[in-house]
Amino acid sequence: MKELKELTRPNIWALKPYSSARDEYNGAEASVFLDANENPYNTPNNRYPDPMQRELKNMIAPIKQVDPDAIFLGNGSDEAIDLVYRAFCTPGVDNVVAIDPTYGMYQVCADVNDVEYRKVLLDENYQFSAEKLLAATDEHTKLIFLCSPNNPTGNNLDRKEIKTVLDDFQGLVIVDEAYADFSDAPSFLADLERYPNLIVLQTFSKAWGCAAIRLGMAFASKEIISVFSKIKYPYNVNLLTQKEAVTMLHRHYEVDRWVKSLLEERTRLINEFVTLPCCRKVYPTDANFFLAKMSDAKKIYDYLVGRGIIVRNRTNVSLCRDCLRITVGTRPENDILLEALRNFEV
Repeated sequence: MKELKELTRPNIWALKPYSSARDEYNGAEASVFLDANENPYNTPNNRYPDPMQRELKNMIAPIKQVDPDAIFLGNGSDEAIDLVYRAFCTPGVDNVVAIDPTYGMYQVCADVNDVEYRKVLLDENYQFSAEKLLAATDEHTKLIFLCSPNNPTGNNLDRKEIKTVLDDFQGLVIVDEAYADFSDAPSFLADLERYPNLIVLQTFSKAWGCAAIRLGMAFASKEIISVFSKIKYPYNVNLLTQKEAVTMLHRHYEVDRWVKSLLEERTRLINEFVTLPCCRKVYPTDANFFLAKMSDAKKIYDYLVGRGIIVRNRTNVSLCRDCLRITVGTRPENDILLEALRNFEV
C-alpha cells in the first residue's frame, strides 16, 4: 500500500476540520451547556448529539472485536461510500475499479464526485478474477470496490481472489459486507490489522432490521478513520438514531433469531421457487435475497406490482437479463408471492 498521505487528496490531508462545541469539551463532566446556541427546553432533543458517537462505538467494538477508534458511523453505508471518494479521489483525475454487476451507489457516488468508474464484468458464475480486476487499474486508481455477498447476485466473492487484490493493489480496497450476517463466510474484519489498505463496510439496515434509522458502519485503520472524521459533517448521526442503535445492541440476541429464521425461510422459498413454471433458474445465494431467472422478468414484475407485491426487476443489469431479485420476507409474505406466481400464466 502507498502511504496514506500519498493516497489522500492534498487539500483533505491539509484540511483543518470544523470543531464543534461538543468536540471541544470532549466529554468532560458538565451540567450547564451554554456553548452551542441550543434551546434549553425540550430535553433531550434540544441538545446536539455526540459528534463522535462514543457510547455507540464502545458498544459495537466488542461485538465486532475491533478497537472503537477503528469504527466510523455514518448516515447509512452510503455516507462512507461517498466519503472515500471525497477523501481520496481528485475529481477529473483519479479513477476507481469495481466488479459488474454490483451495488449501484458505487457508480452514483463516482459520477457525483466526477471520478472515472471502471467496470470489470463478472464471469458466468458471478465470480471475479483478481488478475483482470488489477489489470483495469493504473497509477490514478485510488479505490477498488468489492461487495461480498454481492448485490444483486447474492453470492460470496472468492475469498482467495479478494486477498490477492488486497496484497497486490497499492490503493484502498473497500469490501462491502452489508449482507455478511446471512453468510457462513468469515468477515474481513479479522484482517484489518493485516491489511492497512482495507475498509470494511457493514450496516444496521439488513440483519439488524434497522433500515429506517439509517446507520452504516465502516471499519478501517485508525489513520483512515481519522480522515473520515476530519471531513464528515459535524453531527452526521442524529440522537434518535444513536439511541435506537443502542437499544438494538442491547437486544442483539434477537438478531441471531431473525437471521436463523430468514435462512430457514430462504431455503424453503428457493425450493418452492424452482418448481414454478415461470422460473428458469435460481442462482446460489449467501444473502437474505436471491436472484431468479424468469420466463419474462418485466411481464412478471408488472403482474406482481398489480397485486401489490414488490420485488426488484434486474433485467437491465449486466448479466441479469430476465432476472428478478427476491428479498426473503416472512412466511406469510413469501406464501403470498408464491401463490401469485403459481397463478401467473406463462
